[in-house]
Amino acid sequence: MLKITAIAGLALCAQLALAAEAGKVIFVAGNAQVLDRQAAEGTAVQEGDMLQTGADGFLYIKTIDNGLFILRPNTKARIVTYHVDANNPANTRIKLDLISGVARSRSGDAVKQARQNFRFNTPVAAIGVRGTDFTVFTDDDTSRVSVITGGIVVSGFAGTCSPEGSGPCEGAASRELSAKQRGQLLQIKRGSQAPQLMSGSVMSSDQPALPAGAPLGNAASPPLSSPAAPVVDTQKAESLTKASNDSSNNGNNNPPAPPEPPPVVMPPPVTSVPPEPSKPVKEAGILWGRWEPVLGPAPDFNLTLEMGRNELVAVNGNFALFRTAGRTYVSPERGNIGFRMKDSEAYIYTNYGPSARTAAAATLSNGKLNIDFDTKRFATSFDMASKAELFSWSAQGAVGPDGRLYGDSADGVKGMVNVQGLLSNENGGSASYLFNGRIDERRTVNGATFWRQ
Repeated sequence: MLKITAIAGLALCAQLALAAEAGKVIFVAGNAQVLDRQAAEGTAVQEGDMLQTGADGFLYIKTIDNGLFILRPNTKARIVTYHVDANNPANTRIKLDLISGVARSRSGDAVKQARQNFRFNTPVAAIGVRGTDFTVFTDDDTSRVSVITGGIVVSGFAGTCSPEGSGPCEGAASRELSAKQRGQLLQIKRGSQAPQLMSGSVMSSDQPALPAGAPLGNAASPPLSSPAAPVVDTQKAESLTKASNDSSNNGNNNPPAPPEPPPVVMPPPVTSVPPEPSKPVKEAGILWGRWEPVLGPAPDFNLTLEMGRNELVAVNGNFALFRTAGRTYVSPERGNIGFRMKDSEAYIYTNYGPSARTAAAATLSNGKLNIDFDTKRFATSFDMASKAELFSWSAQGAVGPDGRLYGDSADGVKGMVNVQGLLSNENGGSASYLFNGRIDERRTVNGATFWRQ
């Protein structure tokens, strides 16, 4: 019996060790619970704890990386995962789950360093961030999201986007919203994959005002309230006035006043982080083209000069590919993206000997490029015409964490080309790759492509 008790105790300890602290309660007003206990300042919130507020409840949680998770009245939520690895942000995993009601999330330091590993789920949608402060309303069938600072990406649960996933769902059906789009929100209903852009507020008209003195309730951060309701400072003042009047009447043999309710102690205000600049961060872009002349036309750029200004990604034959300055692309954890070919240039070379080679221009059509972030793989294909001949080419390969495309070796494989490429978030999503392949013993092909979502 003693052995069984010891084993059970060890199992319980192991189970508790799995739940790490996600943050602490820094402000409470009204009925608010962590698990099944009334919340209080300083209460630790563990991963997996159910959070709930009543009709008058507000709950403010400061996360371990200095972020904020705020629940308004009649709200249920859970911090599913809050694992922070400051030394290696790629290992950070953060996931919030809003079951019903209204909540606000302000990104902490770890989220800003590992946006690709943050997920905010509702019953119908997945929300990813760009380092953000945003507000969400949800019930079982509809979610609405607005942005205070930064930007978000929203997708419905369909296809490869599932509640069990991590990181943002980014693909053809996802939609982005930034703080620059004042007065607008993204709404998504159950069964839909693509959110709709709408005007309005995520809050219903019966949501009470924020309690006075609550963190973030200041001019630096727009209020989330609609009509005013009694606030904590007002309630405290009324209690003190009533107690004073009852005391002065006791000398006139009036019945004793009821016990004075305990005063509500307001927390010291939490300094709000200034809003992020409204000017959007420039995304790293793509520069591609010929670096030396072929059949007469001048090169698109000076290779040596561009190497001093931009990051060289690849050189293949007569073509080069650069990543321009800006925020580096971070590959999503989940989803698929399809691209359309917008521009291309290619040449067929025929070798007649060590010093005899001719070139002929070729045109590309029917281009396809698909990125599968679940498997970290890409696949592409296109047709190439030159004079009276038509060739079909394809390639596949790996997608790197920074958006680089590494094609599988095509040496000796008929109809396959070698590929080196790059993804970018510039202008809503773009891609480019250089390629080369062999047609027969004498002829080879070399070219470059540019793609848009």
